[in-house]
Amino acid sequence: MTECVEDGCTELAAVRLYVPWAADRNVCTAHGRALVQQDGVVAEPLEGAAEDWR
Repeated sequence: MTECVEDGCTELAAVRLYVPWAADRNVCTAHGRALVQQDGVVAEPLEGAAEDWR
């Protein structure tokens, strides 16, 4: 597993975000919850990351 790509975050990535105006990125569940609330952002759980969902 990889770490969340958001600056300063050391949590494991559990979600891939598809962002229309930026590059797709893998983030932790906390960042995923916050960022997916923006219009057009789609989240997809990463394979094998079920135990990292909090």
